[in-house]
Amino acid sequence: MQFQSPMPGRDYLWSIFVSVDKDRSGYISADELQQALSNGTWNPFNPETVRLMIGMFDKENRGVISFNDFGTLWKYVSDWQKCFRSFDTDSSGNIDSKELKNALNAFGYRLPDDTADMMVRKFDRYGQGTILFDDFIQCCVTLYTLTSAFRQHDPNQDGVITIHYEQFLRMVMSLKL
Repeated sequence: MQFQSPMPGRDYLWSIFVSVDKDRSGYISADELQQALSNGTWNPFNPETVRLMIGMFDKENRGVISFNDFGTLWKYVSDWQKCFRSFDTDSSGNIDSKELKNALNAFGYRLPDDTADMMVRKFDRYGQGTILFDDFIQCCVTLYTLTSAFRQHDPNQDGVITIHYEQFLRMVMSLKL
């Protein structure tokens, strides 16, 4: 499934939704969505990224998304695709450590080079020193989610928190990652 801009009409989205809903349940599961999405390499999206997105857009907490949720997810992925292309400055179809650092700087994160390198290693499924589109989404959403959880314990917003181990476990285990 390739994404296009501007936001397509409801009938167009419905035709895609119906084609993706293989079991005709009226909902799209993570497996159905994974088979439908493309990361630009003709391989299905990373299952972890798909699971993360289903969790974000599943308003009914059923592990599936409705047609309305699908429209919101479509726009979300389309916006990420534009973002990815803007930071893929060499048009290679992937993001290297330097491009990721530029993206994170643009998002307001000031992280050292070795942290950006570590993030590329973490989200590089193929060991090539780069991350693909779907992994870029997962990387950015994970960083945002972790940062938001951290900030809840950082009242001074100075980048320093003091928590007990049990608080740390509760914080991390409660996240939808």
